Amino acid sequence: MNSSSFHQLTPDTIFTSIETLGYEPTGRCVPLNSVENRVYDIEVGEGHRIVVKYYRPGRWAKEQIQEEHDFLYELKDADIPVLAPIQKENKQSIFSYQDLFFAIWPLRNGRIIEEISEADLPRLGRLLGRIHLVGKSKHVSYRTKLDVPEYASKALQFIEQGGWIQDKHLLERYKNAALIAFESFDRISKETGVPFHRIHGDCHKGNLLHSAEGFSILDFDDFLEGPVVQDFWMLLPFGDSRSEYERNLFFEGYREFSEFSDSWLSLIEPLRAIRYIHYAAWIAKRWEDPAFPNLFPHFGTEEYWLKETIDLEQMGKSYHSDSITTASESETKEEELSNKDFFWDWEG
Repeated sequence: MNSSSFHQLTPDTIFTSIETLGYEPTGRCVPLNSVENRVYDIEVGEGHRIVVKYYRPGRWAKEQIQEEHDFLYELKDADIPVLAPIQKENKQSIFSYQDLFFAIWPLRNGRIIEEISEADLPRLGRLLGRIHLVGKSKHVSYRTKLDVPEYASKALQFIEQGGWIQDKHLLERYKNAALIAFESFDRISKETGVPFHRIHGDCHKGNLLHSAEGFSILDFDDFLEGPVVQDFWMLLPFGDSRSEYERNLFFEGYREFSEFSDSWLSLIEPLRAIRYIHYAAWIAKRWEDPAFPNLFPHFGTEEYWLKETIDLEQMGKSYHSDSITTASESETKEEELSNKDFFWDWEG
């Protein structure tokens, strides 16, 4: 696929691409926050707007994108409030222009959630429980699986083989901390029997939209097959006196549609560690994109890798603990990972 076309998208190219589908753009084209893809709010008639998403070349094959779309259609057919892409002739939802895949979404008005209230927690639990109920009905054929061989180990290998950590001693510390996390992930998954099926994959407050109709979950770009806990730990509170109470409110709603065991939450710290590693590899793989060095100026420095290593080692101390805690360092990192600049949403 043509990466130069992706990095050099112009309004003329965007308008021409959607004109091939019968749209008549008025000339209004507003880029939305997205680092991974290119996403635009485009007016195609008086008062009518659509969202056009151009997929980053090389990340997903067409079959993988289609699997994401098909999951959204399944959820929509189950009356679950998600935004599914618009289908054209023959139910086609993936289109191509200048070797770039793109899709069209309806514009949904609403507001991004800053804080989740007590009243909202059981509602969100029911929403996620319904998504997981549909998610467990079948397995993916093409999409990524959040496991050690396909997801975690490949990220670590990319960092090591790319020579990103120059200090050999620091590299060994980083690898050792990563391998402990991987072993703990496999062990805890087996011991607790946590369900492993289709999930959102990147469920946090930045991907929730609230409108008069209630909550919607956005941005299934990281949709994959993985442990259900992945959809909990970035969304729910951990680490203070009210956390358990608030989590219980959420899981009261969740259990109306899907099973849940408290023992599954012991998988959170290994998942957090794997996300650290996968996130670092994600940046490294895109370093030739001119936007990334500007967005992450400290990435790749010895200071960066030292902090990453110390954080991973600190997480490793909790893998054998029965309690669910969140270190202050982890809370800071979670905030970094949830930066809204990394995700796209619909204007409220």
